[in-house]
Amino acid sequence: MDKYQEQPHLLDRHLEGMMNSLLEIVRDSGSPPPLVHLAFKFLYIITKVRGYKRFLPLFPHEVRDLQPVLDMLAKQNPRDTETWETRYMLLLWLSMICLIPFDLARFDGNLVSVEGQARQPTMDRILEIAKCYLVVSDKARDAAAVLVSKFIVRPDVRQSRMADFLDWVLSMLSKSSSQTMEGTVIVNGMLQALAQLFKHGKREDCLPYAATVLECLDNCKLSESNQMVLRKLGMKLVQRLGLTFVKPKVAKWRYQRGRRSLAANLQAQGAAVQNQKREAAAAAAAEADDDEEYDIPGEIENVVEQLLVGLKDKDTIVRWSAAKGIGRITGRLPKELADDVIGSLLDCFSFQETDNAWHGGCLALAELGRRGLLLPSRISDVVPVMLKALTYDEKRGACSVGSNVRDAACYVCWAFARAYEPSELIPFISHISSALVIAAVFDRDVNCRRAASAAFQENVGRQGTFPHGIDILTAADYFAVGNRVNCYLTISVYIAGFPEYTQPMIDHLINMKINHWDSVIRELATKALHNITPQAPEYMANVVLPRLLPLSVGSDLHTRHGAILACAEITHALCKLAQENNRSVTYYFSEKSLEGLKQIHQEVCRYLPCYQIYFLTVCTLIEKLSLSKMPFRGDPIIGGWQWLINDSLRHLTLVSSGARQHIKESAVSALAALCNEFYINERGEADPALQDELVTQYVSELQNSEEMIRCGFSRALGALPRFLLKGRLQQVLEGLKKVTVISPEDVSFAESRRDALIAIAKVCQTVGVKGDGSQQEYVCRENVDQIYATLLTGVTDYTTDSRGDVGGWVREAAMTSLMEVTLLLVQKEAELIHANVCKQIMCWLAQQSAEKIDKFRAHAGSVFLTLLHFDHPPVPHIPHREELERIFPRWEKETLNWNAASEAFPRITQLLGLPAYQYHVLLGLSVSVGGLTETTLRYSAQSLFDYMKKIQTDPSALEGFCETLLKVFEDNLRNDRVSVPLLTMLDQLLANGCFDMFTEPDFFLIFSRFCGLIQFQGDMREKVFFQLFLLLCHPFPIIRKTTASQVYEMLLTYSDVVDPAVMEQAMAILSDTNWEAELPVVRERRNGLCDLLKVPRPQLVAKVRWECAPGVLCSWRCP
Repeated sequence: MDKYQEQPHLLDRHLEGMMNSLLEIVRDSGSPPPLVHLAFKFLYIITKVRGYKRFLPLFPHEVRDLQPVLDMLAKQNPRDTETWETRYMLLLWLSMICLIPFDLARFDGNLVSVEGQARQPTMDRILEIAKCYLVVSDKARDAAAVLVSKFIVRPDVRQSRMADFLDWVLSMLSKSSSQTMEGTVIVNGMLQALAQLFKHGKREDCLPYAATVLECLDNCKLSESNQMVLRKLGMKLVQRLGLTFVKPKVAKWRYQRGRRSLAANLQAQGAAVQNQKREAAAAAAAEADDDEEYDIPGEIENVVEQLLVGLKDKDTIVRWSAAKGIGRITGRLPKELADDVIGSLLDCFSFQETDNAWHGGCLALAELGRRGLLLPSRISDVVPVMLKALTYDEKRGACSVGSNVRDAACYVCWAFARAYEPSELIPFISHISSALVIAAVFDRDVNCRRAASAAFQENVGRQGTFPHGIDILTAADYFAVGNRVNCYLTISVYIAGFPEYTQPMIDHLINMKINHWDSVIRELATKALHNITPQAPEYMANVVLPRLLPLSVGSDLHTRHGAILACAEITHALCKLAQENNRSVTYYFSEKSLEGLKQIHQEVCRYLPCYQIYFLTVCTLIEKLSLSKMPFRGDPIIGGWQWLINDSLRHLTLVSSGARQHIKESAVSALAALCNEFYINERGEADPALQDELVTQYVSELQNSEEMIRCGFSRALGALPRFLLKGRLQQVLEGLKKVTVISPEDVSFAESRRDALIAIAKVCQTVGVKGDGSQQEYVCRENVDQIYATLLTGVTDYTTDSRGDVGGWVREAAMTSLMEVTLLLVQKEAELIHANVCKQIMCWLAQQSAEKIDKFRAHAGSVFLTLLHFDHPPVPHIPHREELERIFPRWEKETLNWNAASEAFPRITQLLGLPAYQYHVLLGLSVSVGGLTETTLRYSAQSLFDYMKKIQTDPSALEGFCETLLKVFEDNLRNDRVSVPLLTMLDQLLANGCFDMFTEPDFFLIFSRFCGLIQFQGDMREKVFFQLFLLLCHPFPIIRKTTASQVYEMLLTYSDVVDPAVMEQAMAILSDTNWEAELPVVRERRNGLCDLLKVPRPQLVAKVRWECAPGVLCSWRCP
């Protein structure tokens, strides 16, 4: 039934049939109790899905059902945890039967039983059952409360039992404490009973008791309880009591919108007609209101006060119940008192209140608006509060609260769209539409963005006055706003194209988002400002930028971070816009703004202990200002920027590991932009002194004792432009090569080796290729072999430390760099690639593609296929190209999932048949097949076995495979990373019979035939026994165990060779002895067996040789 949870109404036409089928089992007197319980359990499941309120009227409620149901309930054990579904359904059934229109006294008849004892009246039986189940802790308590609400309100029961029942309930409430588990259960049941009773009972019947119940409820102090359910039930009961105190009337003063046709809302004529009807209705209501009299008791103030306090409760369900109570009770109050309630409600929206009060207040406003109780005169007070709630976000520790407030504020906007005529909201349309658009695009939480989108859609449809509503809805629908990055960077740009929304969106980003507690939001906000700048360049330059510059040097950390990034992004966008319009880059900037931008880094340098945030932001600022081609050439500020970039790279060790890579990349990007803009002269060259200082400084830092400093300056060398590398290429390559060499002092510096390999490829791409050129300026014949040797060394890095296989980072970078350099050479001068180099590259890639770590295997496979299928022009000298293209078709290049062992290994093992790749593929497979990862082991081993089966009939192929296997073992004899899994792989190959064609006749076959010689009598039998007992003490446990098993089978087969008197004892020794135990233990058991069968014990002779028998010398080295 669970699949109907979302649309349970689909069950409605089947409910009665299902219920009747199950109740037939219940009514059948021959049904065993377990079957009856199972039927009730199925009924409960149906009730759970559809809800008891819809299910209840379907119960049969005939007179003949009363006694059987009462009797079944009397047989139930309230404490039985296995049958609570039965009790729950019986109580619901009884609550329906109680509605029969007959006095219950008629069912009593003669109250004297057969034994002469008085029987309990039916009324008292039902009441006793209800009381019994109101104090249990299972689901039956809820059904008992429903039973009470149906039973007590009967005319006959109300007259004689209602007062006593309420006395019992109030006494139970007074005596029970919500601080204990048992007391909580009792209070829960009592509150449910009272809430249901005051909901379904007639007002005139409940009114005499309402004040007493409210007083008792006040004494219970439920608002102080830590039980959310009790506070929620208390809130529900309070509002029911409030509704009892005031007459059930529809307020004549309430706002009525009238006919709500969407088509009419979009037509001016329809709107005019609606206004005329509304004005006439309002005049009639005002006239009727003058004649109307209200009787408002004093208790209603207490009720409203408790509901207002409930709006601030810490749990949403309690606040929601209080909000509904406010809406219901306000609808029965006179206009003046209702306005007082709204005034008190607006007090919740103070920044001295918690987010709970704001959330509860928004829910109450939505309820009042939905019911027409918030008159147009109050809209001017409510809208500003609602707009504040749409952006409510309070920082608490490392996060914030307020997403529920913003979501509830969207609900208020949704409710107002349905409640008011368009003319009432016209003065506030621009503010509401802008606020909803901003929430739908810029809110941090996806549920709030979607709620705002839904509220905007409702306003577009119901009001028809939102500017560009349909266009915006098309771009910012429910699904589109689900992606936050898309909202900030794409949808926001489209919406900002409408003038009505441009400035509000910019102001919101400046006021609320660049100082947000979440750094991701701050960064997205600044990127959004960059994208929106072309929509309002003058506003950005004249208003926004002057506001941001003071914030960028302020005291608040988050604000300063966001403001610096925003200055950088806006400046870059304005300069790009000026260049596109053929204007000066400083067209949009005043002198004050330019000076402010130059001073930012000087102010920030005073706070350098906070490296993580400031280095990142200022490096971004330097990059953007350099890309903007600001007129700072020759200014001392350039030296300051260069110092800050260098200092960022030197202090990477002080940064957390999570932000280290981000800061390093930011500094390197800033360096590249700075050099390209400010270090090149008109001839396209660098100043020799500057070049010498910069390159020499960076190369010297490559030998620093700190790994992170090596990383930073390696990447910095890789980012230098060509004019700075010209004439210094060999110096740079030699420096980077030294970083990649593993020495005892820096064996764990895997990250620096990785970054050095990445930098080598970047340098090669920067300087370009020229076969006959100078090795100081180009990649050429003189240095290409050195470059490849360095990169190929990185593929062999298998360093491990406490972090795991850190050498994998180096191998991954080496593979990427090999691909980039090879493709660069192929496209420029392919003749520089030698055949042996290409073979090494492809073989090493094949090995990595066969290894056990999914990530590195996938990367190697991707690089392998990229080189194999590159066509512009093809990579030369690839061994076995045709066979490789057949194994890896071009159309599978993008679809083959190298991460999945089930797809990768069946392909890569086919390379074992290619001589050039066999050694390296087998080396990689040995690590995978002999590894520990279950999935990798299973598929790699199965693929290897499948290949071995294919070559079983080809002795030369099998022999070549074995020679390669031995070669791998010899080369890695002292390398545990390879030798240990290789032995495991060899064991699996032997166990699967992969080398059967090389084996001699089966040892165990010879063994069994040797045991068959026991049937020959005389000296032969004695020698066979002696040799077998000798093997029982062989140094290898497997030999001892196998010998014992064979001797046991031999004695079973040839039982006549042993005296029957000792046969059983000998068999017991053979079967019970642990022949894999220590040799002294085994020898003692073996000697006992020799004595039993009268076979001479083996004797030790000189030179560690055994005398097996007179005249017989044993060559076995048995103890």
